[in-house]
Amino acid sequence: MEITSFEDFKLNRQLLNAVGETGYEHPTPIQQKAIPLVMAGHDLLGIAQTGTGKTAAYLLPLLMKIKYAQGQHPRALILAPTRELVMQIAAAVAELGKYTDIRHVALYGGLGPKTQIEAIQQGVDLVVSTPGRFLDLYLKGELVTKQLTTMVLDEADKMMDMGFMPQIRRILEVIPLKRQNLLFSATFPAKVEELSHEFLEFPTRVEVTPQASTADMVSQKIYEVPNLKTKINLLAGLLSDAGTFNRVIVFVRSKETAENVFKFLERKVVEEGQIRVLHANKGQNVRINSMEAFREGNVRVLVATDVVARGIDVELVSHVINFDVPLIYEDYVHRIGRTGRANRTGEAITFVTMAEEYHIKKIEGIIKQTIPREPLPADLEVTETPFDESQAMLREVDSQRKKEDPTFKGAFHEKKNVPPAKKPGAKGKPRTGGAPSGRSGARSGSRSTGRKSSGTRGRK
Repeated sequence: MEITSFEDFKLNRQLLNAVGETGYEHPTPIQQKAIPLVMAGHDLLGIAQTGTGKTAAYLLPLLMKIKYAQGQHPRALILAPTRELVMQIAAAVAELGKYTDIRHVALYGGLGPKTQIEAIQQGVDLVVSTPGRFLDLYLKGELVTKQLTTMVLDEADKMMDMGFMPQIRRILEVIPLKRQNLLFSATFPAKVEELSHEFLEFPTRVEVTPQASTADMVSQKIYEVPNLKTKINLLAGLLSDAGTFNRVIVFVRSKETAENVFKFLERKVVEEGQIRVLHANKGQNVRINSMEAFREGNVRVLVATDVVARGIDVELVSHVINFDVPLIYEDYVHRIGRTGRANRTGEAITFVTMAEEYHIKKIEGIIKQTIPREPLPADLEVTETPFDESQAMLREVDSQRKKEDPTFKGAFHEKKNVPPAKKPGAKGKPRTGGAPSGRSGARSGSRSTGRKSSGTRGRK
Protein backbone atom coordinates (compact mmCIF):
# COMPACT_ATOMS: atom_id res chain seq x y z
CA MET A 1 0.00 0.00 0.00
CA GLU A 2 1.34 3.44 -0.89
CA ILE A 3 1.80 5.67 2.15
CA THR A 4 0.68 9.23 1.49
CA SER A 5 -0.30 10.41 4.97
CA PHE A 6 0.93 10.03 8.55
CA GLU A 7 -2.52 8.60 9.25
CA ASP A 8 -1.42 5.53 7.25
CA PHE A 9 1.13 4.65 9.94
CA LYS A 10 -0.04 2.80 13.02
CA LEU A 11 0.71 5.73 15.30
CA ASN A 12 -1.41 6.70 18.30
CA ARG A 13 -3.54 9.82 18.32
CA GLN A 14 -1.18 11.75 20.63
CA LEU A 15 1.64 11.45 18.10
CA LEU A 16 -0.59 12.17 15.09
CA ASN A 17 -1.91 15.34 16.74
CA ALA A 18 1.64 16.52 17.41
CA VAL A 19 2.69 15.74 13.82
CA GLY A 20 -0.31 17.72 12.55
CA GLU A 21 0.73 20.75 14.59
CA THR A 22 4.28 20.69 13.24
CA GLY A 23 2.91 21.42 9.77
CA TYR A 24 4.13 18.15 8.22
CA GLU A 25 1.58 17.18 5.57
CA HIS A 26 3.10 14.15 3.85
CA PRO A 27 5.78 11.69 4.98
CA THR A 28 9.15 12.10 3.28
CA PRO A 29 10.66 9.13 1.41
CA ILE A 30 12.86 8.12 4.36
CA GLN A 31 9.83 8.26 6.66
CA GLN A 32 7.70 6.20 4.28
CA LYS A 33 10.34 3.47 4.17
CA ALA A 34 11.76 3.53 7.70
CA ILE A 35 8.77 4.02 10.02
CA PRO A 36 6.98 0.70 9.20
CA LEU A 37 10.26 -1.23 9.46
CA VAL A 38 11.22 0.29 12.81
CA MET A 39 7.72 -0.29 14.17
CA ALA A 40 8.00 -3.93 13.08
CA GLY A 41 11.13 -4.29 15.25
CA HIS A 42 13.76 -4.58 12.50
CA ASP A 43 17.35 -3.37 12.87
CA LEU A 44 17.73 -0.56 10.33
CA LEU A 45 20.56 1.00 8.37
CA GLY A 46 19.34 4.35 7.03
CA ILE A 47 21.37 6.31 4.46
CA ALA A 48 19.85 9.77 4.29
CA GLN A 49 21.09 13.34 4.28
CA THR A 50 20.08 15.85 6.91
CA GLY A 51 17.00 17.77 5.82
CA THR A 52 15.24 14.62 4.56
CA GLY A 53 13.16 14.09 7.70
CA LYS A 54 15.26 11.24 9.12
CA THR A 55 14.97 12.43 12.74
CA ALA A 56 11.19 11.98 12.69
CA ALA A 57 11.72 8.72 10.77
CA TYR A 58 13.18 7.11 13.87
CA LEU A 59 11.60 9.27 16.60
CA LEU A 60 7.95 8.59 15.73
CA PRO A 61 8.22 4.78 15.91
CA LEU A 62 10.51 5.08 18.95
CA LEU A 63 8.00 7.24 20.84
CA MET A 64 5.26 4.84 19.80
CA LYS A 65 7.28 1.95 21.22
CA ILE A 66 7.92 3.70 24.55
CA LYS A 67 4.25 4.90 24.66
CA TYR A 68 4.26 6.41 28.17
CA ALA A 69 6.38 7.12 31.23
CA GLN A 70 7.34 3.96 33.04
CA GLY A 71 9.80 3.11 35.81
CA GLN A 72 12.97 4.98 36.71
CA HIS A 73 15.54 4.01 34.09
CA PRO A 74 15.85 4.76 30.34
CA ARG A 75 14.43 2.35 27.78
CA ALA A 76 15.86 4.05 24.68
CA LEU A 77 19.16 5.74 23.88
CA ILE A 78 19.98 8.06 20.96
CA LEU A 79 23.66 8.90 20.42
CA ALA A 80 24.72 11.88 18.31
CA PRO A 81 28.20 13.37 17.68
CA THR A 82 27.73 17.01 18.74
CA ARG A 83 25.92 18.90 21.46
CA GLU A 84 24.09 20.95 18.80
CA LEU A 85 22.66 17.81 17.23
CA VAL A 86 21.74 16.39 20.66
CA MET A 87 19.84 19.60 21.41
CA GLN A 88 18.15 19.48 18.00
CA ILE A 89 16.98 15.88 18.52
CA ALA A 90 15.82 16.66 22.07
CA ALA A 91 13.78 19.59 20.72
CA ALA A 92 12.17 17.23 18.18
CA VAL A 93 11.36 14.76 21.00
CA ALA A 94 9.69 17.55 22.96
CA GLU A 95 7.71 18.64 19.90
CA LEU A 96 6.57 15.20 18.74
CA GLY A 97 6.02 13.85 22.24
CA LYS A 98 4.24 16.85 23.73
CA TYR A 99 0.92 15.02 24.12
CA THR A 100 2.57 12.08 25.86
CA ASP A 101 4.10 11.91 29.35
CA ILE A 102 7.36 10.43 28.03
CA ARG A 103 10.34 11.83 29.96
CA HIS A 104 13.55 12.60 28.08
CA VAL A 105 16.89 14.18 28.89
CA ALA A 106 19.63 15.67 26.70
CA LEU A 107 23.19 14.93 27.84
CA TYR A 108 26.22 16.76 26.43
CA GLY A 109 29.49 18.35 27.52
CA GLY A 110 30.44 21.99 27.73
CA LEU A 111 28.69 22.56 31.04
CA GLY A 112 28.61 20.86 34.45
CA PRO A 113 26.63 17.62 34.79
CA LYS A 114 24.71 18.60 37.95
CA THR A 115 21.44 19.63 36.24
CA GLN A 116 21.58 16.63 33.90
CA ILE A 117 22.11 14.24 36.83
CA GLU A 118 19.14 15.76 38.67
CA ALA A 119 16.94 15.19 35.58
CA ILE A 120 18.05 11.54 35.37
CA GLN A 121 17.34 10.98 39.06
CA GLN A 122 13.74 12.12 38.60
CA GLY A 123 13.20 9.24 36.16
CA VAL A 124 13.74 9.14 32.41
CA ASP A 125 12.42 7.07 29.49
CA LEU A 126 14.59 8.36 26.62
CA VAL A 127 18.18 9.61 26.69
CA VAL A 128 19.68 11.73 23.88
CA SER A 129 23.43 12.08 24.40
CA THR A 130 26.91 12.55 23.02
CA PRO A 131 29.02 9.41 23.56
CA GLY A 132 31.45 11.09 25.94
CA ARG A 133 28.89 12.52 28.35
CA PHE A 134 26.91 9.26 28.37
CA LEU A 135 30.00 7.32 29.43
CA ASP A 136 30.95 9.92 32.04
CA LEU A 137 27.56 9.68 33.76
CA TYR A 138 27.44 5.89 33.40
CA LEU A 139 30.83 5.55 35.09
CA LYS A 140 29.63 7.86 37.89
CA GLY A 141 26.79 5.38 38.46
CA GLU A 142 24.11 7.89 37.45
CA LEU A 143 22.81 5.91 34.42
CA VAL A 144 21.37 2.41 34.66
CA THR A 145 21.32 0.69 31.25
CA LYS A 146 19.74 -2.68 31.98
CA GLN A 147 16.29 -1.65 30.68
CA LEU A 148 17.49 -0.23 27.32
CA THR A 149 15.68 -1.95 24.46
CA THR A 150 16.43 0.46 21.59
CA MET A 151 19.63 2.24 20.55
CA VAL A 152 19.97 4.79 17.75
CA LEU A 153 23.24 6.06 16.29
CA ASP A 154 22.61 9.27 14.37
CA GLU A 155 25.19 10.81 12.01
CA ALA A 156 27.35 7.69 12.28
CA ASP A 157 29.80 8.92 9.62
CA LYS A 158 30.50 12.08 11.60
CA MET A 159 31.04 9.98 14.74
CA MET A 160 33.71 8.02 12.88
CA ASP A 161 35.38 11.21 11.63
CA MET A 162 35.41 12.63 15.17
CA GLY A 163 37.04 9.52 16.63
CA PHE A 164 34.12 8.26 18.73
CA MET A 165 34.56 4.61 17.80
CA PRO A 166 36.31 3.55 21.06
CA GLN A 167 33.59 5.23 23.15
CA ILE A 168 30.80 3.63 21.11
CA ARG A 169 32.39 0.21 21.59
CA ARG A 170 32.52 0.78 25.35
CA ILE A 171 28.85 1.77 25.37
CA LEU A 172 27.95 -1.37 23.41
CA GLU A 173 29.66 -3.42 26.13
CA VAL A 174 27.49 -2.00 28.94
CA ILE A 175 24.02 -2.09 27.36
CA PRO A 176 21.82 -5.19 26.91
CA LEU A 177 22.60 -7.42 23.93
CA LYS A 178 18.92 -7.96 23.25
CA ARG A 179 17.83 -4.65 21.73
CA GLN A 180 16.71 -3.01 18.50
CA ASN A 181 19.45 -1.05 16.71
CA LEU A 182 19.04 1.83 14.28
CA LEU A 183 21.99 3.43 12.49
CA PHE A 184 21.60 6.56 10.38
CA SER A 185 24.30 8.13 8.24
CA ALA A 186 24.38 10.66 5.41
CA THR A 187 27.22 8.78 3.71
CA PHE A 188 28.36 5.17 3.83
CA PRO A 189 32.17 5.06 3.84
CA ALA A 190 34.10 1.91 4.77
CA LYS A 191 34.32 2.87 8.47
CA VAL A 192 30.55 3.12 8.78
CA GLU A 193 30.10 -0.15 6.93
CA GLU A 194 32.45 -1.81 9.44
CA LEU A 195 30.45 -0.34 12.32
CA SER A 196 27.17 -1.51 10.80
CA HIS A 197 28.44 -5.11 10.80
CA GLU A 198 29.38 -4.80 14.49
CA PHE A 199 26.29 -2.95 15.56
CA LEU A 200 23.37 -4.27 13.51
CA GLU A 201 21.79 -7.73 13.34
CA PHE A 202 20.43 -8.66 9.90
CA PRO A 203 19.57 -5.04 9.18
CA THR A 204 17.22 -3.72 6.53
CA ARG A 205 18.98 -1.05 4.48
CA VAL A 206 16.98 2.02 3.51
CA GLU A 207 18.63 4.53 1.17
CA VAL A 208 16.66 7.48 -0.12
CA THR A 209 19.40 9.36 -1.96
CA PRO A 210 22.53 8.19 -3.78
CA GLN A 211 25.51 8.05 -1.45
CA ALA A 212 26.97 11.52 -0.78
CA SER A 213 24.47 13.13 -3.13
CA THR A 214 23.82 16.85 -2.78
CA ALA A 215 20.43 18.36 -2.23
CA ASP A 216 18.46 18.75 -5.45
CA MET A 217 17.13 22.11 -4.29
CA VAL A 218 20.63 23.61 -3.92
CA SER A 219 22.38 25.30 -6.85
CA GLN A 220 26.18 25.23 -6.56
CA LYS A 221 28.93 27.38 -7.99
CA ILE A 222 32.62 28.05 -7.53
CA TYR A 223 34.64 31.26 -7.64
CA GLU A 224 38.34 30.67 -8.35
CA VAL A 225 40.31 33.21 -6.32
CA PRO A 226 44.09 33.78 -6.13
CA ASN A 227 44.52 34.45 -2.40
CA LEU A 228 43.04 35.10 1.03
CA LYS A 229 42.65 38.87 0.62
CA THR A 230 40.65 38.40 -2.58
CA LYS A 231 38.44 35.89 -0.74
CA ILE A 232 37.76 38.57 1.89
CA ASN A 233 36.96 41.18 -0.79
CA LEU A 234 34.64 38.75 -2.61
CA LEU A 235 32.82 37.81 0.61
CA ALA A 236 32.37 41.48 1.51
CA GLY A 237 31.00 42.23 -1.97
CA LEU A 238 28.46 39.41 -1.85
CA LEU A 239 27.24 40.13 1.68
CA SER A 240 26.82 43.85 0.94
CA ASP A 241 23.70 42.79 -1.02
CA ALA A 242 21.52 42.22 2.05
CA GLY A 243 18.38 41.78 -0.05
CA THR A 244 19.71 38.70 -1.85
CA PHE A 245 21.98 37.33 0.88
CA ASN A 246 19.36 37.58 3.61
CA ARG A 247 20.23 34.54 5.77
CA VAL A 248 23.74 33.21 5.22
CA ILE A 249 26.08 30.67 6.82
CA VAL A 250 29.77 31.28 6.05
CA PHE A 251 31.80 28.11 6.66
CA VAL A 252 35.51 28.32 7.45
CA ARG A 253 38.10 25.68 8.31
CA SER A 254 39.45 26.89 11.68
CA LYS A 255 38.31 28.87 14.68
CA GLU A 256 41.09 31.43 14.07
CA THR A 257 39.80 32.10 10.54
CA ALA A 258 36.24 32.22 11.91
CA GLU A 259 37.19 34.95 14.38
CA ASN A 260 39.13 36.97 11.78
CA VAL A 261 36.34 36.80 9.18
CA PHE A 262 33.73 37.64 11.80
CA LYS A 263 35.64 40.69 13.07
CA PHE A 264 36.21 42.01 9.53
CA LEU A 265 32.55 41.59 8.50
CA GLU A 266 31.25 43.04 11.77
CA ARG A 267 33.48 46.09 11.39
CA LYS A 268 33.10 46.74 7.67
CA VAL A 269 30.15 44.97 6.05
CA VAL A 270 27.27 43.57 8.12
CA GLU A 271 24.85 45.75 10.05
CA GLU A 272 25.37 45.97 13.81
CA GLY A 273 23.96 42.98 15.69
CA GLN A 274 23.29 41.05 12.46
CA ILE A 275 26.28 38.69 12.60
CA ARG A 276 27.46 35.98 15.02
CA VAL A 277 30.34 33.51 15.08
CA LEU A 278 30.26 29.85 16.17
CA HIS A 279 33.21 27.55 16.84
CA ALA A 280 34.39 25.03 19.43
CA ASN A 281 35.87 27.67 21.79
CA LYS A 282 32.54 29.43 22.21
CA GLY A 283 30.73 28.73 25.48
CA GLN A 284 27.62 26.58 25.49
CA ASN A 285 25.19 29.44 26.21
CA VAL A 286 26.77 31.64 23.53
CA ARG A 287 26.38 28.84 20.97
CA ILE A 288 22.76 28.18 21.92
CA ASN A 289 21.84 31.88 21.85
CA SER A 290 23.59 32.44 18.52
CA MET A 291 21.79 29.51 16.88
CA GLU A 292 18.43 30.64 18.23
CA ALA A 293 18.98 34.21 17.02
CA PHE A 294 19.91 32.90 13.57
CA ARG A 295 16.99 30.46 13.48
CA GLU A 296 14.54 33.22 14.42
CA GLY A 297 15.89 35.56 11.73
CA ASN A 298 17.35 38.11 14.15
CA VAL A 299 20.84 37.45 12.78
CA ARG A 300 21.57 37.61 9.04
CA VAL A 301 25.07 36.10 8.88
CA LEU A 302 26.51 33.20 10.84
CA VAL A 303 30.26 32.52 10.53
CA ALA A 304 30.96 28.94 11.60
CA THR A 305 33.36 26.04 11.61
CA ASP A 306 32.04 22.55 10.80
CA VAL A 307 30.78 22.20 14.36
CA VAL A 308 27.39 23.33 13.01
CA ALA A 309 27.59 21.67 9.58
CA ARG A 310 25.38 18.74 10.55
CA GLY A 311 22.06 18.26 12.20
CA ILE A 312 21.05 21.91 12.59
CA ASP A 313 17.67 22.45 10.99
CA VAL A 314 17.29 26.13 10.11
CA GLU A 315 14.75 26.90 7.44
CA LEU A 316 15.02 29.76 4.95
CA VAL A 317 18.83 29.81 4.78
CA SER A 318 19.32 31.61 1.46
CA HIS A 319 23.04 30.90 0.98
CA VAL A 320 25.87 28.77 2.24
CA ILE A 321 29.29 30.24 1.46
CA ASN A 322 32.32 27.95 1.78
CA PHE A 323 35.04 30.50 2.52
CA ASP A 324 37.39 27.51 2.84
CA VAL A 325 37.01 24.14 1.11
CA PRO A 326 36.47 21.42 3.77
CA LEU A 327 39.24 18.84 4.16
CA ILE A 328 36.78 16.13 5.19
CA TYR A 329 35.10 15.88 1.81
CA GLU A 330 31.75 14.51 3.00
CA ASP A 331 31.40 17.71 5.06
CA TYR A 332 30.82 19.58 1.79
CA VAL A 333 27.53 17.70 1.45
CA HIS A 334 26.52 18.58 5.00
CA ARG A 335 27.55 22.21 4.71
CA ILE A 336 25.52 22.87 1.59
CA GLY A 337 22.64 20.86 3.08
CA ARG A 338 22.05 23.78 5.46
CA THR A 339 20.27 25.54 2.58
CA GLY A 340 17.61 24.24 0.19
CA ARG A 341 15.68 22.66 3.07
CA ALA A 342 11.97 21.89 3.38
CA ASN A 343 11.43 22.01 -0.42
CA ARG A 344 12.87 25.51 -0.73
CA THR A 345 15.68 26.48 -3.08
CA GLY A 346 19.07 27.65 -1.89
CA GLU A 347 22.52 28.48 -3.22
CA ALA A 348 25.95 27.18 -2.21
CA ILE A 349 29.02 29.23 -3.18
CA THR A 350 32.58 27.99 -2.72
CA PHE A 351 35.78 30.04 -2.88
CA VAL A 352 38.69 28.01 -4.27
CA THR A 353 42.39 28.88 -4.38
CA MET A 354 45.05 27.07 -6.37
CA ALA A 355 45.89 24.91 -3.33
CA GLU A 356 42.22 24.00 -2.79
CA GLU A 357 41.58 22.80 -6.36
CA TYR A 358 42.87 19.35 -5.37
CA HIS A 359 40.20 19.05 -2.66
CA ILE A 360 37.42 20.31 -4.94
CA LYS A 361 38.30 17.62 -7.50
CA LYS A 362 37.95 14.99 -4.77
CA ILE A 363 34.60 16.45 -3.68
CA GLU A 364 33.34 16.47 -7.27
CA GLY A 365 34.29 12.80 -7.46
CA ILE A 366 32.26 12.02 -4.34
CA ILE A 367 29.14 13.95 -5.41
CA LYS A 368 29.54 12.69 -8.99
CA GLN A 369 29.14 16.07 -10.62
CA THR A 370 31.23 19.01 -11.75
CA ILE A 371 30.48 22.20 -9.87
CA PRO A 372 30.11 25.14 -12.31
CA ARG A 373 32.80 27.85 -12.25
CA GLU A 374 31.60 31.46 -12.29
CA PRO A 375 33.63 34.45 -13.49
CA LEU A 376 34.63 36.81 -10.70
CA PRO A 377 32.46 39.95 -10.38
CA ALA A 378 33.71 42.75 -12.61
CA ASP A 379 34.00 45.20 -9.70
CA LEU A 380 35.95 42.82 -7.44
CA GLU A 381 39.33 44.04 -6.22
CA VAL A 382 41.73 41.18 -7.01
CA THR A 383 44.89 41.71 -4.95
CA GLU A 384 48.39 40.48 -5.65
CA THR A 385 49.31 37.31 -3.75
CA PRO A 386 51.98 37.95 -1.08
CA PHE A 387 55.21 35.97 -1.58
CA ASP A 388 54.83 33.92 1.62
CA GLU A 389 51.24 32.93 0.79
CA SER A 390 52.22 32.02 -2.76
CA GLN A 391 55.10 29.84 -1.53
CA ALA A 392 52.85 28.12 1.02
CA MET A 393 50.30 27.29 -1.70
CA LEU A 394 53.01 25.96 -4.02
CA ARG A 395 54.32 23.71 -1.25
CA GLU A 396 50.77 22.48 -0.62
CA VAL A 397 50.33 21.71 -4.33
CA ASP A 398 53.64 19.79 -4.27
CA SER A 399 52.43 17.82 -1.25
CA GLN A 400 49.17 16.96 -3.04
CA ARG A 401 51.02 15.81 -6.17
CA LYS A 402 53.26 13.59 -4.04
CA LYS A 403 50.17 11.96 -2.53
CA GLU A 404 49.01 11.03 -6.02
CA ASP A 405 52.49 10.18 -7.34
CA PRO A 406 55.08 9.15 -4.71
CA THR A 407 57.88 9.49 -7.32
CA PHE A 408 57.12 13.20 -7.85
CA LYS A 409 60.06 15.20 -6.48
CA GLY A 410 58.36 18.58 -6.22
CA ALA A 411 59.06 22.03 -7.58
CA PHE A 412 61.25 22.86 -4.58
CA HIS A 413 63.21 19.60 -4.66
CA GLU A 414 65.43 20.31 -7.61
CA LYS A 415 66.38 23.79 -6.42
CA LYS A 416 67.53 22.37 -3.08
CA ASN A 417 69.78 19.78 -4.71
CA VAL A 418 71.51 21.86 -7.39
CA PRO A 419 75.23 21.99 -6.32
CA PRO A 420 76.80 25.46 -6.28
CA ALA A 421 78.93 26.27 -9.33
CA LYS A 422 82.69 26.37 -8.63
CA LYS A 423 84.95 29.06 -10.01
CA PRO A 424 87.43 27.82 -12.57
CA GLY A 425 90.80 27.07 -10.97
CA ALA A 426 89.48 27.69 -7.48
CA LYS A 427 90.40 24.19 -6.27
CA GLY A 428 93.15 24.20 -3.67
CA LYS A 429 93.41 28.00 -3.37
CA PRO A 430 93.65 29.31 0.20
CA ARG A 431 90.67 31.34 1.50
CA THR A 432 92.12 34.76 2.04
CA GLY A 433 88.97 36.86 2.35
CA GLY A 434 86.02 37.87 0.19
CA ALA A 435 83.41 35.27 -0.65
CA PRO A 436 84.11 31.73 0.50
CA SER A 437 85.63 29.50 -2.18
CA GLY A 438 83.05 27.94 -4.51
CA ARG A 439 80.46 30.69 -3.98
CA SER A 440 79.82 33.68 -6.16
CA GLY A 441 80.81 37.05 -4.80
CA ALA A 442 77.31 38.31 -5.47
CA ARG A 443 76.04 36.06 -2.67
CA SER A 444 78.49 37.38 -0.10
CA GLY A 445 77.21 39.77 2.52
CA SER A 446 75.73 39.21 5.93
CA ARG A 447 75.24 35.47 5.36
CA SER A 448 78.79 35.02 3.94
CA THR A 449 80.23 37.18 6.69
CA GLY A 450 78.57 34.96 9.26
CA ARG A 451 80.13 31.87 7.71
CA LYS A 452 83.54 33.54 7.32
CA SER A 453 83.55 34.75 10.92
CA SER A 454 82.70 31.30 12.11
CA GLY A 455 85.44 29.85 9.93
CA THR A 456 87.94 32.37 11.27
CA ARG A 457 87.06 31.43 14.84
CA GLY A 458 87.59 27.78 13.90
CA ARG A 459 91.13 28.46 12.59
CA LYS A 460 92.29 30.31 15.65
